[in-house]
Amino acid sequence: MPLDPQAQSYLDQVAALNTPALHTLPPHVVRQGMKARLELLGAPESVARIENRTIPGPAGEIPLRLYWPERLGPLPILVFFHGGGWVIGDLDTHDVLCRSLTNGAACLVVSVDYRLAPEAKFPAAPQDCYAATVWVAAHAAELQGDAARIAVGGDSAGGNLAAVVSQMAQEQGGPPLVFQLLIYPATDFTADNAALSENGSGYGLTSDDMHWFGNHYLTTPAEGTHPLASPHLAAVVHDLPPALVITAEFDPLRDEGEAYGRRLQQAGVPVTISRYPGMIHGFLSLAAFMDQGRQGIAESCAALRAAFTAA
Repeated sequence: MPLDPQAQSYLDQVAALNTPALHTLPPHVVRQGMKARLELLGAPESVARIENRTIPGPAGEIPLRLYWPERLGPLPILVFFHGGGWVIGDLDTHDVLCRSLTNGAACLVVSVDYRLAPEAKFPAAPQDCYAATVWVAAHAAELQGDAARIAVGGDSAGGNLAAVVSQMAQEQGGPPLVFQLLIYPATDFTADNAALSENGSGYGLTSDDMHWFGNHYLTTPAEGTHPLASPHLAAVVHDLPPALVITAEFDPLRDEGEAYGRRLQQAGVPVTISRYPGMIHGFLSLAAFMDQGRQGIAESCAALRAAFTAA
């Protein structure tokens, strides 16, 4: 189907700003630009409580932001990893989305501010995200959480990290996870598919941007074949947690996200692959402008609630 009119309107507004292409700028400038445009993400929902804290990580402290819903514990937990190509994004850029997930899934959300590239290249991000997940499991009770009901999730690069952490938890003996929420995830640095060529320009995230992110994140292209970078290339994917994979029709990451979902299905993992027609990369964070963004959040919350109930 054609591009959704709401997505087209958003792209037109971005084009009217006439800002330089992301891939032509240094990371610190792109980060500053994201900060300046946070108000475009809409008004944040109120939650019962928010707390910022830091925890020990493999290379220093890891900042977290915790969100509690209006509900008595022990609460199910979503450990959330933000998107931004492993180079940009932080706790603030995904604050609106995390609040919506907290309320909609009635769970404690722990948003992880993992180390970014190029200051900290691969595998710093997955190491931090796994360490944070282990910490959350060990401290669940004091957070009013339930260590037996922990899910991981994220969007784009964060979806990649959620998939990777799920594999790391399986390989390293825990913590046990009940679900993985993979929102338009990057899953394969070696991918060559129709979505990359069809959607590589004109829809927000471009193929040039993707190369810019990858070049900052990876020290060498060969690192892209490592399962901690490309979870689709892992030798074994059976016995992983059930998953919801959300993709967008006009997203260059569409096909690799769906391919990973199918690979999990073929290995016997319960997976729902949900493609949103007419949508672009990042549409859940644009729910203030896009009806399907709100639908994607609702689907994510329903899947989390079902997984927590089944656990």
